[in-house]
Amino acid sequence: MEQQGWFYRFLLWREKKIKEKHFILILSFIVGLLTAAAAIVLKNTIHFIQHLLTGNFTADGANWLYLLYPVIGILLAGLFVKYIVRDDISHGVTKILYAISQRKSRIKPHNTWSSLVASSVTIGFGGSVGAEAPIVLTGAAIGSNLGRLFRMEQKTLMLLVGCGAAGAIAGIFKAPIAGLVFVIEVLLLDLTMTSIMPLLITSVTAASVSYIFTGTDAMFKFSQTEVFELARIPYVLLLGVFCGLVSLYFTRVMNKVEGVYRRLGSYWKKFLLGGATLSILIFLFPPLYGEGYDTIGSLLNGQYDHLMDASLFNSWNDSYWGILVFLSLILLTKVFASSGTNAGGGCGGIFAPSLYLGGISGFVFAHTSNYFPFTQFVSEKNFALLGMAGVMSAVMHAPLTGVFLIAELTGGYDLFLPLMIVSISAYLTILVFEPHSIYSMRLAQKGELLTHHKDKAVLTLLDRNSVIEKDFQPVSPDMSLGDVVKVIAKSSRNMFPVVDDKGILVGIVLLDNIRNIMFRPELYNRFHVTKFMVSAPGRIELDMPMEQIMKIFDDTKAWNLPVVDSERRYIGFMSKSKIFNSYREVLVDNFSED
Repeated sequence: MEQQGWFYRFLLWREKKIKEKHFILILSFIVGLLTAAAAIVLKNTIHFIQHLLTGNFTADGANWLYLLYPVIGILLAGLFVKYIVRDDISHGVTKILYAISQRKSRIKPHNTWSSLVASSVTIGFGGSVGAEAPIVLTGAAIGSNLGRLFRMEQKTLMLLVGCGAAGAIAGIFKAPIAGLVFVIEVLLLDLTMTSIMPLLITSVTAASVSYIFTGTDAMFKFSQTEVFELARIPYVLLLGVFCGLVSLYFTRVMNKVEGVYRRLGSYWKKFLLGGATLSILIFLFPPLYGEGYDTIGSLLNGQYDHLMDASLFNSWNDSYWGILVFLSLILLTKVFASSGTNAGGGCGGIFAPSLYLGGISGFVFAHTSNYFPFTQFVSEKNFALLGMAGVMSAVMHAPLTGVFLIAELTGGYDLFLPLMIVSISAYLTILVFEPHSIYSMRLAQKGELLTHHKDKAVLTLLDRNSVIEKDFQPVSPDMSLGDVVKVIAKSSRNMFPVVDDKGILVGIVLLDNIRNIMFRPELYNRFHVTKFMVSAPGRIELDMPMEQIMKIFDDTKAWNLPVVDSERRYIGFMSKSKIFNSYREVLVDNFSED
């Protein structure tokens, strides 16, 4: 109690002495420090576990422990989540999008640490996923809970969630610009004068802390030995199309595979299938072990002749087509390894798999092109780097994030023009087939996705239940006109839902339709509701997204429409005027600038 009293006095002192906008800057700095610390802890823990388990592996033949370690990893992570956390912590970026769109940017406190533990075990033991989505969820949770601790309003909470995500990307990749752009493109946070400074402070702070503790070198050492020539632009465009198609394959297959796991129902069935798939694929293709950043580093430095070491295919090392077939098989199977990791009980994201697939896609494209004598030589190193930007841009539907992240990750700023070209062409390619990113498609299907489109964003934030009016007096189909007149006398409405004895809406009675007979008592027992009721011009189901509800209002030209549940039971009415009033309140509360 004494501690709570002290904190309460601090809050009062802060309100008097520190302006709100200045305090937000202080919080953004603290978020940057905490997210960078979390990123450093996560990376070091993963590397420690991997070195402990695989440090003594030989490169001469197959290592049978590849069949065991990944299964142990997802089992430990799954049991931790199932029995200690007792909450779903997968699909981290999707959870952040949902929190922003539907839960007023409130993320549960356990997300500040639970994803760190589960993902470090999963990836350290070989899970074929990335640590970036878990650290982004951790950073967003830090921002959300810090804001709630200091009693920030919902609009500020949303900004702090974005700061946490930006700090996480900046901290783990040492890429402050990419952190800022990621929040704008992927989390769909609007950039205003009130939000740009906190996001910048968090990103720069997190990146600076990472520089201090891990050095100033780029995450991937890349030295450009072949100068990019403008004559290679057609090849870059084709690479972008190829990356877009690879991303489309990855996105759709992952959704279908995850659907198969969901239909299994039982946790142990998912674990057995996911564990078996993951361990077999890693045993056959050791580069699938963990995040795969070692493989990316090898491709960026042209050292791909040892990628088949410790595998059953090491005899292909000296074959031009051997490495191509090996990496193509990885390109096809990576999605099954990543899906098996998460669905089987592990915890990780698709950031690293996107970079991994992109590096392999660029190398495969260049390696194949260079075989044919009639084509111009393209640098396999450069195209591996460009492929990383292409696949990431397409999978995440974020071309700017792809450009800046790869430039900051590798220091490949001299390739900025081809990075932009490949990112845009890959993004446009997948956009033809998939309108939403792998993160947002589930929310978009449910109408729960917040977007940069202001009208759609406001409608998404509207609470459906808050605009349902329940003061309409229902009447039954067998009521006489006299009974209906008595109901009308007690009501202030001019519309009455007709509901049967099971609560099913069968029609409506409009006051205008019976005005000419309601003052003739001799007709009271001659007419019943079934004679003068009419069908509703449209029905609104309770789980419909607000955007679809507004479309029904526009199509029917109605001002009031009945609301029913999935079994057509009457719940209430929605009025267009009530929605407009709520729309204005949400617009003022969430999108007005200070």
